[in-house]
Amino acid sequence: MTNTPWAHLPNARHIDAVLADVQKRPEAWVLGFATVPIAVWDRAWQMSWNLASHSGRQEARDAARDATVGFSGVCARDVVGTLIAWDSSADLLDCTPDVLRAMIDLAEPPVCHQAALLLPYAIVRFGT
Repeated sequence: MTNTPWAHLPNARHIDAVLADVQKRPEAWVLGFATVPIAVWDRAWQMSWNLASHSGRQEARDAARDATVGFSGVCARDVVGTLIAWDSSADLLDCTPDVLRAMIDLAEPPVCHQAALLLPYAIVRFGT
């Protein structure tokens, strides 16, 4: 683990892995993001941004934003923001896209929001 503004967070290794993956396969990230319904994504993004801002994790979120470029980076920022805002979100990283889609439809906040923001990563990871 590096000396990053998020190194102290429980999900630091997952954040590092996401940032490395988006640099390695940016085209896959663009395709993953295109599958998330925009209304669902917007509500989830607002909630994660507010939570990061109010929990003293804004510096980590800003640094992660600055570590990515282009549209593929925007997609990764949402995943990283989720990992920063919700320590428990790492539990969802092993879920397939279909499981996350079900959580988006059936789970209450914040789980449905976490699932929405992690869906692009699941699509990139599992290729579906």
